[in-house]
Amino acid sequence: MSSACKLMHVRLMESLLAKDNPLLLPLNKERTLYDGFLTVQEQDFRMRIQLPPDRQIKQAKYKLHCSWQLKHLLRGYEHIVKQRLQQSADLVSFILELKTVLELGLKRSSECIAIPPPQYYSQLISEMETLGWDMLLFIDTEFQTLKLKAEDSSGRQHILTIKFKSKHPAEAPECSADLPIPLAITWTPQSTLQQLHKQFMLVLESLTEFWDVLDEIDNQTWILEPEKPSRCDTMRRIAIGNNVSIKVELDPRHPKMLPECCLLGAEHVVTPLRNKLNSNMHLWNPNSSVLHNLRDVLKIKFPSPATHEKSDFSVECGICYSYRLEAAIPDQVCNDPRCGQPFHQACLYEWLRALPSSRQSFNIVFGECPYCSKPITVKVAAQKC
Repeated sequence: MSSACKLMHVRLMESLLAKDNPLLLPLNKERTLYDGFLTVQEQDFRMRIQLPPDRQIKQAKYKLHCSWQLKHLLRGYEHIVKQRLQQSADLVSFILELKTVLELGLKRSSECIAIPPPQYYSQLISEMETLGWDMLLFIDTEFQTLKLKAEDSSGRQHILTIKFKSKHPAEAPECSADLPIPLAITWTPQSTLQQLHKQFMLVLESLTEFWDVLDEIDNQTWILEPEKPSRCDTMRRIAIGNNVSIKVELDPRHPKMLPECCLLGAEHVVTPLRNKLNSNMHLWNPNSSVLHNLRDVLKIKFPSPATHEKSDFSVECGICYSYRLEAAIPDQVCNDPRCGQPFHQACLYEWLRALPSSRQSFNIVFGECPYCSKPITVKVAAQKC
């Protein structure tokens, strides 16, 4: 390369360096000594770079002096720095590689959890002694996550999970529990574990009637969905008969009011029940339990564990021959009284879609029952069940 070309190359590199790093300036006319600041992720780091007289980075004769903050970030990356910087063809590449390594260091630093001061632990232990160690179910090794137990007035057991933030107590902890409503906790820097626990107990007591209603339904009927109800579930799908059920959605704040109801099953069975529900809705008594009201409004007796086995209602899908398909159970039933075979909606949709005789109108697919060949329909959206 000619001297003129080399000079042009150097000036181009210097121009790029000044544009990307305006706080890093040459200290001599040979431009082999640079001093200033390197900006990475909006943070400025003091450094000095001394190049060999011929400015050849690859010869590894450069010297890098930096602040203690920069040294701290580069700790553990020394071999990567040496390897990358020795591969740099010029100072611009040198700085670019250094920035890349610094970004890794900053990312690692942001992921590290600061160790709380000693008073954090002593305060936490003091608060646990006031609350009572018998309330503690779990605490992690960092003393950042706690699980406290609580018992409502009906004897139900509950768990409050508390995760302290890095700026505790100035920053409110993250509190969670198995509840049907959002857990709203009032927090100040002076709040204690005992105060948190008392607030949680008040929330539990406000939901006691809701859980009483659901417990009665769970104990006296056969629940098809959810298979293993949790304290946050507000829905129950109650078996009425073979392939006939009612889905109720309760309001946690007003659990004894008329819930949202949806009858599921063959139309020839569901239609009379739906008519009764609509006709007798005025009979709903908010002072009685939901189960008692459902019996009065529908004029039926629900099968119970005392009178029936759950296998009486666990009829397999006529296509995949299983009862549960992921979270779905067979709830699409052939409307012919002589058939009444149940199917998963997703299975029936796929089956009908594959038949050349099936047709679709809007979001409904029309076809024939795989068992009795009578007309049957399914919604297109069922494929996502």
